[in-house]
Amino acid sequence: MEGKARVAHRTAQRGIKTEEDQIMDFNDSPEEAAYRAQVRAWLEENAPRDAKGASLGDEDESQMDAAKAWQAKKAAAGYAQIRWPKEWGGGGGTTMQSVIFSQEESRMGVNLGGPFAIGLGMCIPTVMATADDETKKRFVGPAVRGEEIWCQLFSEPAGGSDVAAIRTRAVKDGDDWVINGQKIWTSGAHYAQYGIILVRTDPDAVKHKGLTMFWIDMKSPGIECKTIHQMSGARGFNEVFFTDVRIKDSQRLGALHDGWNVSIITLMNERASVSGGGGAVGGGVNNILKAAQKVAGADGTPLAQDAALREKMADWYVMSEGLRFTGMRSLSALSQGKTPGPEQSISKLVYASMAQDIAATAVDLQDQFGMIRDENVSAFHGAFQEAVLGSPGSRIAGGTDEILRNIIAERVLGLPGEIRVDKNVPFKDLPTGR
Repeated sequence: MEGKARVAHRTAQRGIKTEEDQIMDFNDSPEEAAYRAQVRAWLEENAPRDAKGASLGDEDESQMDAAKAWQAKKAAAGYAQIRWPKEWGGGGGTTMQSVIFSQEESRMGVNLGGPFAIGLGMCIPTVMATADDETKKRFVGPAVRGEEIWCQLFSEPAGGSDVAAIRTRAVKDGDDWVINGQKIWTSGAHYAQYGIILVRTDPDAVKHKGLTMFWIDMKSPGIECKTIHQMSGARGFNEVFFTDVRIKDSQRLGALHDGWNVSIITLMNERASVSGGGGAVGGGVNNILKAAQKVAGADGTPLAQDAALREKMADWYVMSEGLRFTGMRSLSALSQGKTPGPEQSISKLVYASMAQDIAATAVDLQDQFGMIRDENVSAFHGAFQEAVLGSPGSRIAGGTDEILRNIIAERVLGLPGEIRVDKNVPFKDLPTGR
């Protein structure tokens, strides 16, 4: 948001008539500048200097303690969930104030929000939008203060990227529901106290209509959690099995059989949280530029002078700047009280593939040394090696490339939707592949 430029994006240049130009303002308003100074002063005094973050869902005990302490300190000062109402534990501030704090926190190198990203970014917003006041009062405040951690129980082994294809069942039994089934790729389930779960409650309805959302206590009898060993060495993902797990109907979020519409709230928040920004460790253009300047080719010349590599870096730079300006467009819309458009789907689609390409190229530049992952031995502390193993997942999390392309095609470009042979078929009659 800081800077001296003020850019007018004239859609008329593309042959589109509008009443006024769309303005992207890179400057803080006087109020925002004052708030930024206030935030910087508070962070200088309170931010931990030696805390080390971890990948989402893979925090060890010391990292978890540090994350909880930092979350509690932010909450006490009104800097945790700044734009949420004060009565629910938030700061009662604006979206732009929240953006400013995140920018300054990142500038300080504080990366301790991992354990709370899913709960505060996806689960609790769903609770706030669909639960009664008693439920919100019970859960929102403790989550904001870092006292309770949540997970999101959506993906299933047979569902792929189709959330509506889930088969975990919930059957009514008096005032209770009995859940049986399996979820997979659930980040942080092994340490979460609570979660939101999407289940099928009406197999006679078409697949998007027979779903219901509930909140669930992860310590309930019948829940078994098994961590998944990833190729990166991390163990943040989990398989979660449900065997005759009983929950109350009062734990329902939204209307019965309306879980698809409730899940859209969660998914939109998720997509925003994983859209990236071009600067992730091992994935940013600046990182590979620094690497190319330090690594020499066979003739002893820095690889930054290689014509083919320079061409690729130019492409990445253009993409990165496009992502930056697209993000600024969203921030400008927020600062003007408007709702951002489909930028998050576009940004995630571009960023995820670019980060993977940069990481792979950077490891190739290290030749045989690219095989070394030890951060204490490997060049650039193994950041690129870590990104090679982790970046493919970003092309799946929050919507696969294919799903995002469909969203952009249908909702941005207005193209006709894909043909769906399952559109009017009861879920129980859909083929299972057996």
